[in-house]
Amino acid sequence: MLAKIHSCALNGLDGYGLTVEVDVGIGLSAFELVGLPDASVRESRERVRAAVKNSGFDFPLRRITVNLAPADIRKEGPSLDLPIAVGILAATQQIDINEYLLESAFVGELALDGLVRPISGALPIADYLSHNSSLKRLFLPEDNAAEAAIVDGIEIIPLHDLHQLTRHLAGSRLIGPIHTDVNALFHADRDNSSLDFSEVRGQDAAKRALEVAVAGGHNVLMIGSPGSGKTMLARRLPTIMPELSLMESIECTKIYSISGNLPSGTGLLTERPFRSPHHGASAVSIIGGGVVPRPGEITLACHGVLFLDELPEFRRDVLEALRQPLEDRVVTVSRASGRADFPADFMLVAAMNPCPCGFFGDDLRDCTCTPLQRRRYLSKLSGPLLDRIDLHIHVPRVEYKALGSTAKEESSDDIKQRILAARAIQVDRFLGSDTLVNARMTRRELQKYCILEADAELLLQEAFRNLKMSARAHDRVLKVSRTIADLVGCEKIQAAHLAEALQYRSLDREEI
Repeated sequence: MLAKIHSCALNGLDGYGLTVEVDVGIGLSAFELVGLPDASVRESRERVRAAVKNSGFDFPLRRITVNLAPADIRKEGPSLDLPIAVGILAATQQIDINEYLLESAFVGELALDGLVRPISGALPIADYLSHNSSLKRLFLPEDNAAEAAIVDGIEIIPLHDLHQLTRHLAGSRLIGPIHTDVNALFHADRDNSSLDFSEVRGQDAAKRALEVAVAGGHNVLMIGSPGSGKTMLARRLPTIMPELSLMESIECTKIYSISGNLPSGTGLLTERPFRSPHHGASAVSIIGGGVVPRPGEITLACHGVLFLDELPEFRRDVLEALRQPLEDRVVTVSRASGRADFPADFMLVAAMNPCPCGFFGDDLRDCTCTPLQRRRYLSKLSGPLLDRIDLHIHVPRVEYKALGSTAKEESSDDIKQRILAARAIQVDRFLGSDTLVNARMTRRELQKYCILEADAELLLQEAFRNLKMSARAHDRVLKVSRTIADLVGCEKIQAAHLAEALQYRSLDREEI
């Protein structure tokens, strides 16, 4: 007998419909799986066999053929265990094939005892089914129910084990669908971070630069000797960033769901991500990839911060691979098995020492590096990459007087209020366009909104010539100047705003 069960699989961040066709026919006992399954899908034969038996059902000793349609797309992961098992039970008439079954989709991994284990990508699967199919309900593991229930337009039925599913389908013990109030979940009290800028002593100039960076969505590079507080500053950046919007929150949840990084039982991510990969990370782990394309760190940091500590220690190919995502805010990963587009709308925050020993320019310790060693160290960062980083700032050693001071430092909330005011100006400015912050301005918007006063125009001309700035660096200085002006509510960019922005291009100056 033939049974057709609806399911769904993933391609990049998006789901697509899939039909599991199961035929149980006469012949020698065999279990064939076709339709471009990968190794994890092929192994489902043994998991399904054991799960069906240990759940109290008969596993047919006949020729079983399972086709995963469409057959021209490679299938991966264990999420097809459940629809295969349901198909076998339906084909052997151990459950009825009725309208209710045909209007349902199934995803889930099976344990050998029939338990339904959680999967990756439940939210994008539910989102696809609700918007692109006529199916009315989705059966999936109970651990994934909270995230899938964010989606409207489809019933989410949580499952604990295979036996529970069969009783529900028979009508003997029904399972109620899960419902989630997304707005209530999104506006619920959030976990207040223990990190705060009030804990950072001194470093007023660095704090100001980071405030400018967050206000305009600019990338920033911090340069300073070991122990000057670069990492401490970077880890507190999310505390001064605007709250995620609902759409951003859902997109972040999708990304973490697909990558398998969503905490168990979490329905919606409401905090901006902060990713800090080790400098030994490969290009695939940072950019994304694999045999079947998977998101990398730049996608996991979407709508948040990607912090690269010890920037020159990263491999050259990794750093150069960042150039295109920093411009386009999306990364395309192409492999023989398929192509996937992943969002990469992150704020890059990097930190480095000024030289190999770390003490060039330090007031208390002498640098042991030769000029050639320093040049080689800085040359690990290419000009095109540095051009894409808007602010290059020095983070000097903190003096003892500042460390022992009892004066109250400005809190993250105080800084955040100024940033929100500047962001509100940008929202009004770019209303009706795809641009959200100053750092994303197009060339046309740059000419329209970055109006310089006469003395500022002269200053920019001189700086462009003396610093040998590229056209990209010129535009980024203008964007940073626009943000500085927004922080004080000025319509035109003044010389003081431009001068501050030029101070944030320290690596363009010959003495560095």
